[in-house]
Amino acid sequence: MILAGQSWLIAPETVAVLDALETFGGTDCARFVGGCVRNTLMGQAVDDIDIATTLQPPDVIRALEGARLKAVPTGLAHGTITAVAAGRPFEITTLRRDVSTDGRRASVAFTHDWAEDAARRDFRLNALYARRDGQVVDPTGHGLDDAAQGRVIFVGDPETRIAEDYLRILRFFRFFAWYGRGEPDATAVAACAAMRGGLAQLSPERVSRELLKLLAAPDPRRSLRAMNDAGVLGAVLADLGDLTLFEAVVPLSDDAVVRLAALLPADPARVDATARGLRLSNAMRARLVAAADRLDADVTPARVRAAIYQDGRQAVTDRLLLARAADAGLDPGPFLEIVADWQPPRLPIGGREVAAAGIAPGPATGRVLKTFERLWLAEDFPEDGHEQRLARAIQLAA
Repeated sequence: MILAGQSWLIAPETVAVLDALETFGGTDCARFVGGCVRNTLMGQAVDDIDIATTLQPPDVIRALEGARLKAVPTGLAHGTITAVAAGRPFEITTLRRDVSTDGRRASVAFTHDWAEDAARRDFRLNALYARRDGQVVDPTGHGLDDAAQGRVIFVGDPETRIAEDYLRILRFFRFFAWYGRGEPDATAVAACAAMRGGLAQLSPERVSRELLKLLAAPDPRRSLRAMNDAGVLGAVLADLGDLTLFEAVVPLSDDAVVRLAALLPADPARVDATARGLRLSNAMRARLVAAADRLDADVTPARVRAAIYQDGRQAVTDRLLLARAADAGLDPGPFLEIVADWQPPRLPIGGREVAAAGIAPGPATGRVLKTFERLWLAEDFPEDGHEQRLARAIQLAA
């Protein structure tokens, strides 16, 4: 099998990196590995280019710097140097074998044996290498067939691979979502189910990154079903709803965040706790919490405008999409027009008007403004009557 005519393979920056390594280490001291090879074989886009090499990390740095390429020591302990050529990064890792692992981190030893390097990788379709002329090398003897058939199968014994890094449980379901066809490998699913307790050893950040990558797949429904049946999804999302809403959302949106929202309960406080547990960014947590405040068939244009004013367009868009998926009995079209076209007005009064009404500066001013804003929203942003509304707000805030 030869990867012929691939733009990433013959790009000048790729050639420059391979030239630098081979000038220092000789012919075939470096091969492309993993995603760039797999995705090319499976007809998918290539985003990252990873390279495996027999050169030791200090020699990789010397080779790159000798060719006037930038060398960034991004993972020296594990043999990884990032080369930068024409602004494009190339992750270069020395061939290695695991010496010891604790399910999160591995202690490695460098090797010159390509088969030994392949044996420590996660899945057979990720243990494919390609020489610079495009010739594919398949050390496990099964990676090419797996790529052709859409199979995601562990290299060697699944439980051994998982024990090396429990994140591989989530990676299995993520790769199946992106590349798998048919049913997931039963042996792999059984191993993931049996060892799911090890997920508790992982940092929340690693778990959430992997989960969001999985949810971003074109259609992750089959994978999520298998993940749920194996008890893995519940181990990651303890406050998990059923998959009904998620199943309905997937065809409507490829947004991983709104798909995650569909997996969580319609309870902002519970969603907030889950998002904090996953160490999601503040922006993502706020979006999920806002989406948990669901819409129903009684929603009105006025309520939609108030929600846009208070929570923003994204929150209302998410709520409308979830309501549509839930078949909540509303037609989102007119409301989406409001989201697209309506411009929230500014609060028509401020501290000056409150002071002119006889309220001394201080906490009372804030209470009055908040009360005025609540009344103004309830009346759907009227353009007049502000003096009477302010007087009412002063009475209610007293």
